[in-house]
Amino acid sequence: MRCPKCNSVKSSVVDSRQAEDGNTIRRRRLCEHCGHRFTTYERIEEKTLVVVKKDGTREQFSREKIFNGIIRSAQKRPVSTSEIDEVVSRIEQRVRAQSDGEVLSDVIGNLVMEELAELDEITYVRFASVYRSFKDVSEIEKLLKQITNSQKRKKQD
Repeated sequence: MRCPKCNSVKSSVVDSRQAEDGNTIRRRRLCEHCGHRFTTYERIEEKTLVVVKKDGTREQFSREKIFNGIIRSAQKRPVSTSEIDEVVSRIEQRVRAQSDGEVLSDVIGNLVMEELAELDEITYVRFASVYRSFKDVSEIEKLLKQITNSQKRKKQD
């Protein structure tokens, strides 16, 4: 690994730890030439995942797009960025486990809605109103009734 300070390629690993996401190893290194300490990360090289959108176009899967969509829906809500990051990680893991290289955007949207329904109801409704492109208030009312009924069932269990 090349030292960021002197560009020497001789370094040794001083410490190695698994990162919080479980898919990354964090390594502390020491340059044998100048003594500079630096950090590197080792990640699994994932196969490229392609999202097939509603109009048939394809684009590369992006964690950031999901994260940003949830952030917008969670504005001024008691939802932390670490919670959102965990949600995005679970969604990505599920998508990668279920797909063979391509996934429909509807699948991703439904996974996001499942996760948000558990995380925060208001964030869920905000996301659903954009994702499902509600035409009128009656569609939102139906969604709110579904949420209310599921909350009643949870309380009964």
